[in-house]
Amino acid sequence: MQFDRQAGVFAHITALPGPHGIGDLGPGARNFLEWLETANQSVWQFCPLGPTAGIHDDSPYQSYSAFAGNPLIISLDDLVADGYLTNEDLKPVPDFSPHEVAYDAVREYKHDRLRIAAKRLQESVGGINIHADTDTTASSGVNDDIAVDVTVTLGDSVDPSQNISTHNQTSIDATAFKSFYRRESHWLTDYALFMALRTSYDGAWTDWPESIQHRDPDALSDQYESLDSEVIYHLIIQFIFDQQWQSLQAAATDRDITLVGDLPIYVALDSADVWATPDVFQLTKDNEPAVVAGVPPSDGDDGQRWGNPVYDWEHLRETEYNWWLHRLDRLFTLVDITRIDHFKGFDAYYAIPVDSDTPAAGEWHSVPGYDFFETIREHIGSLPFVVEDLGFIDQALHDLREHFNFPGMRVPHYADWCHEGNMYQPMHYPAQSVAYSSTHDTNTIVGYYGSLSHSQRDCLHYNLGVDGSEINWSIIDAVWRSDAQIGFTTLQDILGLDSHARFNEPGTASGNWQWRCTDSGLDDDLARRLAGLTIEHVRD
Repeated sequence: MQFDRQAGVFAHITALPGPHGIGDLGPGARNFLEWLETANQSVWQFCPLGPTAGIHDDSPYQSYSAFAGNPLIISLDDLVADGYLTNEDLKPVPDFSPHEVAYDAVREYKHDRLRIAAKRLQESVGGINIHADTDTTASSGVNDDIAVDVTVTLGDSVDPSQNISTHNQTSIDATAFKSFYRRESHWLTDYALFMALRTSYDGAWTDWPESIQHRDPDALSDQYESLDSEVIYHLIIQFIFDQQWQSLQAAATDRDITLVGDLPIYVALDSADVWATPDVFQLTKDNEPAVVAGVPPSDGDDGQRWGNPVYDWEHLRETEYNWWLHRLDRLFTLVDITRIDHFKGFDAYYAIPVDSDTPAAGEWHSVPGYDFFETIREHIGSLPFVVEDLGFIDQALHDLREHFNFPGMRVPHYADWCHEGNMYQPMHYPAQSVAYSSTHDTNTIVGYYGSLSHSQRDCLHYNLGVDGSEINWSIIDAVWRSDAQIGFTTLQDILGLDSHARFNEPGTASGNWQWRCTDSGLDDDLARRLAGLTIEHVRD
């Protein structure tokens, strides 16, 4: 897919300003869109949007679902505006830091308020009933084990004694909920039951009773009945997320801002995806991974053992990639373009034995990547992807990317500034690429610059014709000047922050994904400076 020459900012939702300890889909995100417009930016990229887990350091790349939205980024302010919460419901608001996310504290505070809002929304539509039908012939979608129909009935059951505004959109809300459920039912009820069961059994699904692990239809039907209120809660929360996201999408469209999402190639073992569709993954009869994903050692590093289950690509091809089609359909209701994380995994996957902690013990296995992307193109009609082709760039990966004309990534952090013609020096970026001043996985520009050797720093100065006095703006300028179709920078780089503002350090298990921008960080003078560069380099 050929993109226009554009410029944008990479900022995850959680990093935006907001009053409740974390960036969300409400006023802070809309203010950010306004700031982007002032800065003449036409693209906004963020990390995956799925529900995160404290056990995984709340990494957006280790989610409970590849389809669901993260409840933590639902806006409580917007729920007040919609009449499902009151200002009194929000009190007391903890003394959250505006500079970083304390996920456990945010989770405790927001979930209590979300339960209040979910109850009121359910009352406003006259109640939601869930019915489990074990007649598998009636089922459709990704998983065919059990059919679950959700029925929404209308009725004005809001208690007038509650100090909330009368909700005048009862029929609209009920119609919207029905539409949402019909569109997303192929994953929605499985996810809602999965989350309810995690609360009931207080642990990963691989530790649940065997009948539930293996999805015995009668056992699942019993669970839907006994956990119906908790299942309905999770259905409502996903509906609220979807409604708020649609509102944010509309605000972005009004400002001509393209939304760029992120597609992690793998999913977490403890996820609704693996539990609900085990045939998609290489699992043993005991539902343990047969092998796990990672990357091998290279250039002096030890490789990485990620631990995610890998896909059963033979099964996926036999089922015409049905699971992936559903996943991408869901993703492209949320975003316009998506970055494919670890693109190499669509050419070949690296499988490490589960009983080995040594990445070197793994082996590469082929993936039907050409057939896969042809199927996706036939289904979607286009291939709106940016691909992460960093790391293992071999001829097979290059050929796959070139065949489908996917733009790859270029990041100056990987440049050898003293090697003439190095592919990561901005002056050598091809048009069919997307350039980043830095990413969620790298240091900030200032932090990176401080880590360079004297010789690399001198070569950088020479190549870019700068003296290093404003290195963040010098690198942004070089990225904007390059031939890359899209240029991205980050809020940290615009603000000139050092390593303390790094968003994630791969291979570390704590202290990541926490950085936040304050209201004062969205400075109009900085926006105008970025707008000037964007106009100068014809990216508007």
